[in-house]
Amino acid sequence: MSLPSDFKWGFATASYQIEGSAEADGRGPSIWDAFCKIPGKIADGSSGAVACDSYNRTQEDIDLLKSLGATAYRFSLSWSRIIPVGGRNDPINQKGLDHYVKFVDDLLAAGITPFVTLFHWDLPEGLDKRYGGLLNRTEFPLDFEHYARVVFAALPKVKHWITFNEPWCSSILGYSTGYFAPGHTSDRSKSAVGDSAREPWIVGHNLLVAHGRAVKAYRDDFKAASQGGEIGITLNGDATLPWDPEDPADVEACDRKIEFAISWFADPIYFGHYPASMRKQLGDRLPTFTPEEEALVKGSNDFYGMNHYTANYIKHKAGAPPEDDFLGHLETLFYNKAGDCIGPETQSFWLRPHAQGFRDLLNWLSKRYGNPKMYVTENGTSLKGENDMPLDKIVDDDFRVKYFDDYVHAMAKAVSEDGVDVRGYLAWSLMDNFEWAEGYETRFGVTYVDYEHDQKRHPKKSAKSLKPLFDSLIKKD
Repeated sequence: MSLPSDFKWGFATASYQIEGSAEADGRGPSIWDAFCKIPGKIADGSSGAVACDSYNRTQEDIDLLKSLGATAYRFSLSWSRIIPVGGRNDPINQKGLDHYVKFVDDLLAAGITPFVTLFHWDLPEGLDKRYGGLLNRTEFPLDFEHYARVVFAALPKVKHWITFNEPWCSSILGYSTGYFAPGHTSDRSKSAVGDSAREPWIVGHNLLVAHGRAVKAYRDDFKAASQGGEIGITLNGDATLPWDPEDPADVEACDRKIEFAISWFADPIYFGHYPASMRKQLGDRLPTFTPEEEALVKGSNDFYGMNHYTANYIKHKAGAPPEDDFLGHLETLFYNKAGDCIGPETQSFWLRPHAQGFRDLLNWLSKRYGNPKMYVTENGTSLKGENDMPLDKIVDDDFRVKYFDDYVHAMAKAVSEDGVDVRGYLAWSLMDNFEWAEGYETRFGVTYVDYEHDQKRHPKKSAKSLKPLFDSLIKKD
């Protein structure tokens, strides 16, 4: 069991979750700045206004990465730090751009390869106000392409680009459940605006077209000209096991769950159309690609970015699905028919470790999409009750050490025994941070951050466990 000699590994973060400095040096507000101000939307009433103060601690974070032995670091750019209002005719904020130019230079000087995400959910609020943001099929893709071009030109040393992080979350959590910014939902007790039956599918479509536009711009005008890098999208999805393995409807529902989560985006990118299961259930609520859109989207991945955390038992449902269903008319459960539990509890209600599921899903994706080059761009776990523990217990995070050990070994088996083409692994996350609607109560970091006092970083046992783990698996030249 081994990984290729040029395998990259490291950690991942996102701009709004760690940077802070929400109004510093000309940054404009994002939809998350606005969402955090609405009472009741964030579990502890917090925001990313300060977060881990990483905007002011870039060297400290690089020193931390270096001390842990990381060879790669995935981070995202704050669009509204670079173009405060966000649009293609709006002013560019040079200070914001310069911040990232220096950060990339400093990472490379430390021997760490940057993986840069253009969009990790923090849409400039100006675009949401101007034309409805992600709902606008014409304007949003054009503005995203412009933003991408500004960044490609400024950061020619970056060779690994990700357009969107988890478009499922932007679409479903932002426009169906209302759990994430901008909070649209049909539930009028939560939001005055939204149509859970239609808006998420429109948003998903627009994100795909915007992705296609950015990829074409990169390939035509940057990659071919001089930069020679690669660009793809990062999609999230959970592993699936049938609630009753003897029931063909449950077995079929397992594939349908992945199709509604992952293939919603991956099928158009690899095949040029949405999955048949989605077209059957959603009908004309699922947009149709114009020939121009299909040409932009089909074939628009140089690699597949995979975010993965957990698994579920899947039980089919009888009858007709409700209009606001987004799972594929099925139940997701932690116990199967025989009473087996899929994995131990964590602080996150949706996350239970089940490492074999990682190997299974890697194989599922590899088979469906023709064995693409893949990077695992997020993988990690929270730990039940961690936020309430004393520091000496927090840094002794054996549960997280075991999670990484199990999941990385499952990935190594998929590579060496099954032939899946995984080229890198980025653990979530480098440090505890603003965990979106869960605020700061949930910690995913391999490094403890003391938000209350001095923002000091305390590496946990898991932070130091990854280098020996990868050293034992990566082939020596």
